[in-house]
Amino acid sequence: MDRRELLKILGTASLSAYLLQWAKASDERNVKEFLNASSFGTFTWGIATAATQIEGAWNIDGKGASIWDTFGHKKGNINGNSNANVACDFYHNYISDIALLKKMGFGAFRFSLSWPRIIPKGTGDINLKGIDFYNRVIDQCIENNIEPWICLYHWDLPQALEDKGGWLNRDVIGWFTDYVSFCAKTFGDRVKHWIVLNEPLSFTLFGYGTGLHAPGHIGLNKFFNAAHHAALTQAEGGRVLRNLLPTAKIGTAFSCSPIDPHHPQSERDIHAVRRLDAIMNRMFSEPLLGLGYPYKEAPILHRIDQFMQQNDEVNLKFDFDFWGLQNYFRVVVDGNPLIPILKASKVAAKKLGNEITDMNWEVYPDGLYRSIKQFSKYPVKEIIITEGGAAFKDNLQNGEIVDEQRTRYFQEYLKGILKAKKEGANVTGYFAWTLLDNFEWAEGYSKRFGLVYVDFETQKRIVKQSGQWFEMFLKE
Repeated sequence: MDRRELLKILGTASLSAYLLQWAKASDERNVKEFLNASSFGTFTWGIATAATQIEGAWNIDGKGASIWDTFGHKKGNINGNSNANVACDFYHNYISDIALLKKMGFGAFRFSLSWPRIIPKGTGDINLKGIDFYNRVIDQCIENNIEPWICLYHWDLPQALEDKGGWLNRDVIGWFTDYVSFCAKTFGDRVKHWIVLNEPLSFTLFGYGTGLHAPGHIGLNKFFNAAHHAALTQAEGGRVLRNLLPTAKIGTAFSCSPIDPHHPQSERDIHAVRRLDAIMNRMFSEPLLGLGYPYKEAPILHRIDQFMQQNDEVNLKFDFDFWGLQNYFRVVVDGNPLIPILKASKVAAKKLGNEITDMNWEVYPDGLYRSIKQFSKYPVKEIIITEGGAAFKDNLQNGEIVDEQRTRYFQEYLKGILKAKKEGANVTGYFAWTLLDNFEWAEGYSKRFGLVYVDFETQKRIVKQSGQWFEMFLKE
């Protein structure tokens, strides 16, 4: 049938509608051809959040202050002088928020416990209302056939413990393990998946090295002090959970980034890559395997030696059931001997020629694939992507958020996971970051990562196009 005959049958308007419908169906077929949930096999699909970023209710029902409460209440620390006092008010909206999670088709919910909501001063008296809240969240998940995954520490140290030195005080190991023990005994009858620490490099570097995050300390030795205590705490927390919950799946979550030389033929750049890789990707992972800190590639790590005590090298080791990987960007470096310590500078993402997010991070899907491949070389039982997502500027139009960039971001990064799986990597799950637009740490409310849009004035929620795409993808 030629075009004129088809026009007689359908009419010009009908033909145009038909062609548009055909093109849309073709696009969907192409996406499904490359990205099909069933192609991942037995796989955990979840969504991740953090207590400080969503809960609000910062000082009610017995909750103690966290370092982020204190930090956020000081003018100039947070973009827009905002704070996490209310955030998304998940504390009062958890039932409807979990219903949104279920509607999008996710089968797991990773959330963190607020240490000061459970033990207001970090040690000592327990807050029964805080425990009741988390019991209700866990039970709500189970009632909706959603598996609760608990992260024990997502950066909100009780301020009472920071007043005693926080992560700079070696006693933090004991404070933390007592907290872990209590949580395991209280929630372990229903929670079968546990994450000990979220991104220890981030909260020690930004909180105790650069001062960008709470509690706002600055100093190289402070960073290495806090980092060593966090590394020891990571392993000790795992041992406590293993002892109390022998059948639970226990993991910890690392930030990771592929590191590339700006000039591939430059020896100076190549050596800079090795130094940064040792600190960014290996500093907290290799001690778990009994390999110790990667001193050879990053001699600066010998600054940790002053904080080492007898048996620390042994106590840094623990055999987790899974490692969580969280990749948001790659790092491209120029070697520069004039720059102290690392002798390198990071190339700005906008100079790399790729799309960038609202955080000024490069969109580089191969980054997650490469990180999986790198960490798969270790004798790790399972790898789970415990966070993955992007901030883009969202425009609310006619009651909808058409966030095509974010949707495309998830599609491309998931293809990288599938590629790694087909090449033999034992990747068993993915948690999208994040459920709700939230309090984005030092950025306040200026950056939106959520699959669900939040009007922070009214607390109204709107599922974005990216969330609708996941619903289609997971319920296919």
